[in-house]
Amino acid sequence: MLVKTFKLIAMDVVEEAGKSVEIPLEDGLIINKENEKATWLLEAYTELSLYDYFKNIQEQSRELIVEVVITKPDNDPAYFQTKVVVLNKFEKNISVLMEGRLRRNKSDYSELLLDTLLEKGLDGPALLSEFKEKMKSKPKLKMKNPK
Repeated sequence: MLVKTFKLIAMDVVEEAGKSVEIPLEDGLIINKENEKATWLLEAYTELSLYDYFKNIQEQSRELIVEVVITKPDNDPAYFQTKVVVLNKFEKNISVLMEGRLRRNKSDYSELLLDTLLEKGLDGPALLSEFKEKMKSKPKLKMKNPK
């Protein structure tokens, strides 16, 4: 089996109504399993204080939408629909292993950015200027409908 591995740089869990929970990463890895189901594994090594949060999600078998940045901090974020499959508790940290699929239809950062700027009422030269600036700085954006 051929797989591709990448460094997980940043991760947010997208909650209802576009809110998100930033997951501070001690370390992280993402693996493209390159199988017929197009599944990915994401492992986040994070703070012990998040154990109950992820345990609750795991016990409910709830699906999560996660926004991740892979390899380099200036890369566009990608969105994955995942489930927590393994949760390990260590002395000072936890390891959260999620399995899921890339959400290609929601991963277009430029579209999300444009939508956000239009909602702010920008248009014309102001819209173009702000769009160019934000495409360089890549602020975090929230998905509107994580369905």
